[in-house]
Amino acid sequence: MNTEELLKKIVKAADDKRAEDIVVLNMKGISLLADYFIICHANSGKQVQAIAREMKDVLEEIGTEVRKVEGFDEAKWILMDFGDVIAHIFQRDERSYYNLEKLWGDAPIINVLSRVDP
Repeated sequence: MNTEELLKKIVKAADDKRAEDIVVLNMKGISLLADYFIICHANSGKQVQAIAREMKDVLEEIGTEVRKVEGFDEAKWILMDFGDVIAHIFQRDERSYYNLEKLWGDAPIINVLSRVDP
């Protein structure tokens, strides 16, 4: 599976669990960490965890494993490393505080949701 297909599956998983304000940053040429950052939020720790679980489950179904997960127990900011794609799942207030979109303001925002199959 190529990176763009992986990206679409992860975004769809977040959308399926009602993640809010899903943003995808194209990090190619900007960061050595990953090609794409997915940033989204939810209104509770339980929902943040549900989004993370769905991402993990969807990828395991296709034989892809999560390389690393951080912050799951606290569920304020869960970081999931999928290799070329890193997902940041926040509680609303944490997302506002860290404001990754501004921190990585040079990264173009791409619209993946409109290209995700239902």
